[in-house]
Amino acid sequence: MERTALFPGSFDPFTMGHKSIVEQGLKIFDRIVVGIGANSEKRGLLSIDNRIRLIRDIYADNPRVEAAAYDNLTGEFCRGIGAHFILRGMRNTVDYEYERGMMLVNQKLYPDITTVLLFTPPEFVAISSSMIRELVSFGHDTTMLMPDNIDIKNYL
Repeated sequence: MERTALFPGSFDPFTMGHKSIVEQGLKIFDRIVVGIGANSEKRGLLSIDNRIRLIRDIYADNPRVEAAAYDNLTGEFCRGIGAHFILRGMRNTVDYEYERGMMLVNQKLYPDITTVLLFTPPEFVAISSSMIRELVSFGHDTTMLMPDNIDIKNYL
């Protein structure tokens, strides 16, 4: 049986930290779906279509990584794509508390889905989507902070 994990998030934009979690996850799972949760009340830097395109560009040579958007509960989307695992990354203790709470709720609702938490490597802990959005809003080049030297301007 294929071991599929869903890596859910807003990924606005997808960062070096996100990529590090996917790379670690590929050592455990056969397939990772990067799931972009659609939140109609939040206006992001990148459209959902451009977030998907950015992730697909990064993993163009890796058929084990996919990107897709969803607008239902994460556990429901997992079931729809045949995933039995939710992959999440942690940078600090604040992330841990949030992820623990989500895991407990998901265990109650979806006992067949296991949450796997991986640590973001220290060199990427300070890089966040919100930091990149802030730098972009002030016209700064973020290429050195993006996976594979992605130029965020190509996705705006």
